[in-house]
Amino acid sequence: MIHIFFTCRKEIVTVEKVYEFLKDAQTYYLATVDGDQPRVRPFGTVNIFEGKLYIQTGKSKDVSKQLHANPKAEICAFKDGVWLRVAGELIEDDRREARASMLDAYPELRNMYSEDDGNTEVFYIQNATATFSSFTAAPEVINF
Repeated sequence: MIHIFFTCRKEIVTVEKVYEFLKDAQTYYLATVDGDQPRVRPFGTVNIFEGKLYIQTGKSKDVSKQLHANPKAEICAFKDGVWLRVAGELIEDDRREARASMLDAYPELRNMYSEDDGNTEVFYIQNATATFSSFTAAPEVINF
């Protein structure tokens, strides 16, 4: 039982480290696939809900359609000489509680989105590999 506790705690710390980096960077870039064409765009929303890392978008956007067609995606951010790449699958969480948690974390989005508008959508990342890199240190790879 103690081993399970430490394993779970390590995963939470790992998710929090990625979350803090993305939050501090303020802008990260999300890459998706549109047929055989990569698509990259800036994002800023990131949240932890029930121990998972979440992003937010609108169902009416192309990025939503791309993620539903192919959930494999990659996030990239840069801050203070360090860059972070997070590869994994973005899975929609259609629960109202998950949408509300994101909008509570970003109240300024409530001018455009609501947890009940039928458009607001949140995704959590699963099977994630996060790699912290710089020119001055060996890469740090963490999985969650």
